[in-house]
Amino acid sequence: MKNILTIVLTASVLTLSGCQSAYYSAMEKVGYHKRDIMVDRVEAARGSQQEAKQQFSSVLEEMQSLLNHDGGDLQGAYEKARDEYKSAQTAADNVSDRINKVEDVAEALFEEWQQEISEINKASLRRASETKLRDTRRNYQQLVRTMRRSEAKMQPVLTAMKDNMLYLKHNLNAQAIGTIKGEFSSLQSDISGLIKEMNKSIDESNRFISALDPQF
Repeated sequence: MKNILTIVLTASVLTLSGCQSAYYSAMEKVGYHKRDIMVDRVEAARGSQQEAKQQFSSVLEEMQSLLNHDGGDLQGAYEKARDEYKSAQTAADNVSDRINKVEDVAEALFEEWQQEISEINKASLRRASETKLRDTRRNYQQLVRTMRRSEAKMQPVLTAMKDNMLYLKHNLNAQAIGTIKGEFSSLQSDISGLIKEMNKSIDESNRFISALDPQF
């Protein structure tokens, strides 16, 4: 057990230093292969998108409460909306980080897979493996396109939120709230579109995981 823990801890350090190939090698020594890492990272990316989806919805709710302000604690309502916006920014950054990690392990997995195919002597087995690799690559490319499409929709929404938050910070009064009410319907529509894309990406992640590892 001590040796396994040492390998895992060493692998973690190597990952932080950017030595991905060394990390994968160390993990394989404890029976954790690139395919397993790929499934885990797609799951993590899916989870980060689910979290971001919830967070963007929370920002929308808090902004709605702020815009419907009826004379209570205006500063408190603004701070809640601001904090939710900051959390949404963090969630968006996490989504991007998770997608990057999926792409990293995919590159390593497919390179290893292609190399190992060349080592298969029996033609029928080699062809079957080539077909599986081709299908997996195609599914993966669809997955990443969907993930990146939903990721791309986050930044414009965050920019609009930031604009509104800064404007309210400088002009926290009923008149300022009235000014941004006209833009709120557009922001609602943008967030609805974003959530729709995130749901597509989450569904695509589920399909990919099922195809790569049927036990899930």
